[in-house]
Amino acid sequence: MTGFENPRIGDILQKLAPFLKMYGEYVKNFDRAMELVNTWMERSSQFKAIVHHIQREDRCGNLTLQHHMLEPVQRIPRYELLLKDYLHRLPDDHDDFKDAQKSLELIATAAEHSNTAISKMERMRKLLKVYELLGGEEDIVSPTNELMKEGHILKLSAKNGTSQDRYLILFNDRLLYCVPKLRLIGQKFGVRARIDVDGMELKESSSLNVPRTFLVSGKQRSLELQARTEEEKRDWIQAIQATIQRHEQTLATFHHLSCSLRDEDYTPPNSPNCSELGKRAPTPIREKEVTLCMKCQEPFNSITKRRHHCKACGHVVCGKCSEFRARLLYDNNRANRVCIACYSTLVGVPPSPASLTSSAHRRRSILEKQASVAAENSVLCSFLHHMEKGAGRGWQKAWFVIPENEPLVLYIYGAPQDVKAQRSVPLIGFEVSLPESCDRLERRFAFKISQSHLTLYFSADGEELQRRWIEVLSRAGRGEELQAHGSITEALEEEGEETATSGENT
Repeated sequence: MTGFENPRIGDILQKLAPFLKMYGEYVKNFDRAMELVNTWMERSSQFKAIVHHIQREDRCGNLTLQHHMLEPVQRIPRYELLLKDYLHRLPDDHDDFKDAQKSLELIATAAEHSNTAISKMERMRKLLKVYELLGGEEDIVSPTNELMKEGHILKLSAKNGTSQDRYLILFNDRLLYCVPKLRLIGQKFGVRARIDVDGMELKESSSLNVPRTFLVSGKQRSLELQARTEEEKRDWIQAIQATIQRHEQTLATFHHLSCSLRDEDYTPPNSPNCSELGKRAPTPIREKEVTLCMKCQEPFNSITKRRHHCKACGHVVCGKCSEFRARLLYDNNRANRVCIACYSTLVGVPPSPASLTSSAHRRRSILEKQASVAAENSVLCSFLHHMEKGAGRGWQKAWFVIPENEPLVLYIYGAPQDVKAQRSVPLIGFEVSLPESCDRLERRFAFKISQSHLTLYFSADGEELQRRWIEVLSRAGRGEELQAHGSITEALEEEGEETATSGENT
């Protein structure tokens, strides 16, 4: 602000806009947070009772915990709308116009992520409504579930042909056939049958005696249904057909997607691509370069979580994620231990749901960014020793990466090939400095970052590495744009080679 005579907000928002990227971390983890809340609402009656008790308080405004969790996601789009309206009313030659435009550009970037999360939350609201309609007895509240259509329908009795009032709920993966429950207050339904979309067939009946009928048959049950109007019949047929087609397309692209994921993000160097999988031996990743299972991201130990190599792709995985066997051509078509993804590709079908752990098909979390891929496209990466003030732990060696696509976040890995970071640190607002005498650090080339009550100490292997990290972290703390330096280890090796060459020439 330059005073009441010439009020401005663009310059202030421009300074604060980089800090709004902090909301990006919340938005990225939004699905996982919702999933955890829903899981523990089902698993723990105590947790559910506490949440319901708090929701009944006046200050909660009769809104659920999930609705309150959405508030931070909606905040950035509100800033964007306010700025657009402000610019619309602001003269082009106003002193604040350029600053306001720049602020809008910065906020719009963060708003894109928020808008995606809002649309997902709208789908979640619909699922919650159906969940309540079924009395909370059906496990349907999941980010992977999508409500396609719901409504009343008539069911024709196979015995005498009489019609009975029923309720259908169509999801992207199943059809719920429901019957009304007797209640004094509010309509509720009970699930009578569940029919998977996988294997479902739809046939349109043609009978003069019983018009507007169609037949839905699946693995679990067949239903002859009657609509009240031709329009209602057409809507149901279109919705069911579209859902079946979508499911078939998903199955058809399953093989392609599994190949793409392996080829783009997960294939070790010199290992077979999807078309060569099983036909030639992979280049296995060294076990010492991995501290977590490359599939379920659980940490290894020498007793209950031992390391195994997938004989098809070379990944280091745990026993649970490599309990599948597939025949490999390069090994004379003998059955070998393979991971879940390779089994699906080689056999042509995914493993049965009963053989999969929940971690095998869960959504990826915010920390699941493969270290080697992040390092290839990083602002800076290298080994450092680190220690948190007041944590009670000594110095630990780890692999640190600041990715190009997230230049204001520091990821900490146990090893360069890990597929999941141990921790992520949003860097905006941190101050970088050299340690003081009161810090009592005994390591050379040390530096620290501090914000509020959190202080992290670091120690580099040399002065040049220390200087580069201080420079990059300082700029990230101020929210400035960063340029890629790549792997510090490789850069220092190149510098050493140049120095040695110049020495030989002299």
